[in-house]
Amino acid sequence: MNGDQAFKNFFKGIAQFPKFKKKKHQEVKAYFPKNNPTDLLVERHRIKIPTLGWVQLKEYGYIPSNAKVSSCTVSQKANRYYISVLCEVEQKQEVQLPVHDGIGVDLGVTDFATCSHHETFKNINQTQKVKKLEKSLTRQQRKLSRSYEQNKNRERGEFCAKNRQKQLIKVQKLHARLANIRKEYVRLVVNQLVKTKPAYITIEDLNVKGMMKNRHVSKAVAGQRFYYFKEWLTSKCKQYGIELRQVDRFYPSSKLCSCCGQKKVKLSLSERKFICDACDTELDRDFNAYLNLKYATEYTVLT
Repeated sequence: MNGDQAFKNFFKGIAQFPKFKKKKHQEVKAYFPKNNPTDLLVERHRIKIPTLGWVQLKEYGYIPSNAKVSSCTVSQKANRYYISVLCEVEQKQEVQLPVHDGIGVDLGVTDFATCSHHETFKNINQTQKVKKLEKSLTRQQRKLSRSYEQNKNRERGEFCAKNRQKQLIKVQKLHARLANIRKEYVRLVVNQLVKTKPAYITIEDLNVKGMMKNRHVSKAVAGQRFYYFKEWLTSKCKQYGIELRQVDRFYPSSKLCSCCGQKKVKLSLSERKFICDACDTELDRDFNAYLNLKYATEYTVLT
């Protein structure tokens, strides 16, 4: 079905010619539609999947047992199996009354987010837990690479494929754990922002693709998960009725003076203090940036 849709998009001119994807280089997924009334029956702790039958769920309560189920997708990641179920549920929008006017959020690499209500969210990648996992991942990847090198020039029939597969699963589990930690931290930040009940939230349109081209900061930018932050924030703002604003990519939030509006032409990344040439106002660089984002007049409304 995925290949069929990919070729349809190619012949319509929407996408390029589909590339072949090896099963071992991607998350293995199987799609099951509900063709019969007895398919995809959901109970408290199990679900009936076509062909497979009743399957026990490790975590129950996430799939509503009283909803109308239309399809499901079973996937495998890091030697674990997951099921995603598509249900038809009437979702009510939770409209909350704003407590204060709005929030300006300045995203960065040193700190994940600096907000105008004087709350700073640290970089999760600088914690000891993540650093320890990244160090372990480096060692396990090195061990996996050695297993390929050792078996490369051996005769046929002497390959240690089972041991290599065990080592590959260890690397996959570490990758999955790091991804889950970063994703959960992004959700925590978004929930903290929404719980303050602002009238609006202003963010900036970051050029993440351009930042990834810089080899000095590409790893740090990738670990921050900026795109996932924007997606989850958009979803939550839509759910709670909060206006999400986005300023232009070339909006000089760090170079504008939040007091007089004068633009500073030269401001290097090493300068952490903003000193205005016109009114001699001295502010912290991030503090000045999120004030400009909060009171920005030119923006695009996303939700």
